[in-house]
Amino acid sequence: QVQLVESGGGLVQAGGSLRLSCAASGRTFSSYCMGWFRQAPGKEREFVATISWSGANTYYADSVKGRFTISRDNAKNTVYLQMNSLKPEDTAVYYCAASLSRGIMTTKTAYNYWGQGTQVTVSS
Repeated sequence: QVQLVESGGGLVQAGGSLRLSCAASGRTFSSYCMGWFRQAPGKEREFVATISWSGANTYYADSVKGRFTISRDNAKNTVYLQMNSLKPEDTAVYYCAASLSRGIMTTKTAYNYWGQGTQVTVSS
């Protein structure tokens, strides 16, 4: 079993930055791919970014490419999402997820464990 706890969400003005963290416990963190997803009110949960077990490979949704950066620290069992140049349309609950696959995964069904989410609100 893996437990994931997100933190770092909050209210920020458009153009601002936030850094989300996801602390993992349980099974060996470095064994699996990590991802970030988000869900806005009335919308489906969507893929944001993913990083392979080693951190060597990353992939982003087109909507965040160039603004968001995913990274991980396997020694700290933590994955991060640095969000810059935030827009009102980035407002959502952001979820951290872990996949038992070592490669990068972009679909919800590929992930085995989920955090509870952290709210990000970007004001215009």
